Amino acid sequence: MAVPPSTYPRRLLPLFLGLFQGALLLFFALFVTYDEPSAQVEDTNLVANQVYSTFPFFQDIQVMLVVGLGLLLTFLPHYGFSALTHNFLLLNFSMQWALVLQGLLQHFHHGQIHLDLHKLLISEFAAVTVLISVGAILGRASPCQLLVMATCEIPIYLASEWVIVTCLGVLDVGGTITIHIFSCYFGLGVSKALFRATQQPLHPKETPTPSSDLMSLVGTLILWVFWPSFVAVLCQPGDAQHRAILNTLLAMSASAITTVVASSLLERDGKLSLGHLQNGSLAGGVAIGVVADMAMPPVAALALGSLSAVVCVLGFRFLTPLLGRKLKLLDQCGIHNLHGLPGILGAAASVLAVLLASKDTSGSQPSQLSPAGGNASEVVEGQGGDRGAGGQALCQAAGLAVAIGASLLAGLLTGATLRLPCLARPPERLCFDESLYFKIHDQAESPGPDRSAEEGALALKE
Repeated sequence: MAVPPSTYPRRLLPLFLGLFQGALLLFFALFVTYDEPSAQVEDTNLVANQVYSTFPFFQDIQVMLVVGLGLLLTFLPHYGFSALTHNFLLLNFSMQWALVLQGLLQHFHHGQIHLDLHKLLISEFAAVTVLISVGAILGRASPCQLLVMATCEIPIYLASEWVIVTCLGVLDVGGTITIHIFSCYFGLGVSKALFRATQQPLHPKETPTPSSDLMSLVGTLILWVFWPSFVAVLCQPGDAQHRAILNTLLAMSASAITTVVASSLLERDGKLSLGHLQNGSLAGGVAIGVVADMAMPPVAALALGSLSAVVCVLGFRFLTPLLGRKLKLLDQCGIHNLHGLPGILGAAASVLAVLLASKDTSGSQPSQLSPAGGNASEVVEGQGGDRGAGGQALCQAAGLAVAIGASLLAGLLTGATLRLPCLARPPERLCFDESLYFKIHDQAESPGPDRSAEEGALALKE
């Protein structure tokens, strides 16, 4: 008996996730294991120290992604359940998918993959790219489309990150280039291809309310507090990690204050825009990531944080409307202003930092741990001799070009894939409406006439 069209997309989501989790169970049963406990006291102490030094950072990042980022996306008043739940779902799905791919490509030895906290952390960094990218199409895509987008984005990110960090030797401890810039332009590419040349009109359910903006602002505060852990977790413990934490705090403090100044000056009545505060306060953390542990005076971190806030606020005020009119580009959450523009600014700052200072204030070279676990400065100096400050600066610029070019191309191809009718993109009338995906208690008690039947019939019209 054929499945009614109105129930098909409802069954596609659990089918997709059920098959994925079942395949993952089989994969873990066959190939994934833990390291055998060591009998040496020194080795046991070393492992314990690594866990105790890494896990607090890992917990901070979990709070950032699950709570902070989830709440930041609740500015849409009729899409709060969907924003929180889909963010949580995509984090877990993308992390497991990245764990499988990284294990097969980088850590598969003698038929086994040895799992540890560092590999899990790097997989979570890969998942961050998906969580940022979906902000461009938030509210206008179905859960199935978001999962397919994550499935495509993770392997492309891993390939891009390998080229940028391993092949080019780019220094990017906080993921400014590899994570923020890549995910931003991947998301914009998906948005452009998915909605093509049609300009999406302002939806009646799209305008934030005071309560939804308040929840989003709480998410901003949570992200602001824990952001230094995100930047510093991959630094070498000691001076480099200490310097990264300090620089991140300074940059984010400056971006918070500058956001208030810029927002007030741009508004005719001098009032503050909540959208500016929700995003501009975090721009300093995006920009500082690539130079957080490099040789730079504290005033440079403050200046970079202030500049990143200015470009973020100006982007919301002028660039986003311009791109919408001229390029018909939809950027629902303004990821270009929070992740793209400050990320480019940070990449440019890394070129200057490499050229102007070959040694930091303590007399040591910048040292960063790449996601593969190696020392990035050793990559710079170990392949073909010391490439020098000029060569490293060119590599930083090349890494930026690779991140933008690869992500845009891959995003356009992924967006074209998401147009498949079977993925059940919601029609314009039902966008930003979580009742299409969730059983809301009040609506379950007193549903409108033929409401569920109407939603089911409309779900597959496009």
